[in-house]
Amino acid sequence: MKQIEVVAAIIHDDEGCVFATQRGYGDYKDYWEFPGGKMEVGETAEEALKREIWEELETRIIVESLVQTVEWDYPAFHLTMHCYYCHVESGTLTLKEHEAARWLSKDELDSVQWLPADWQIIETLKHQ
Repeated sequence: MKQIEVVAAIIHDDEGCVFATQRGYGDYKDYWEFPGGKMEVGETAEEALKREIWEELETRIIVESLVQTVEWDYPAFHLTMHCYYCHVESGTLTLKEHEAARWLSKDELDSVQWLPADWQIIETLKHQ
């Protein structure tokens, strides 16, 4: 089975809300996810995350800490997703690849349709 390794940013604000984005493409179009993307050869997870967030959202982030690494089998590939708490250093979270975005409080995490692999992170966030 094909293996894909990605990073995801759980961008939070001072009130404890997290930034979620809605996919605008692919098999899981309209599902919600934490922004991020594939790691390139030679990149650390933190470097990849900073690059991906700049490319997708024109925002500079501070990567704080690893929350969880999710292992998930989709029909066509196995996903390894490293999820990090982050906060905005500079920029305005401009959507370049996503259809929509929302800041969600802990009580609102169930209000969107998350990608299957992201549910593990949602459960972790709800119990923190």
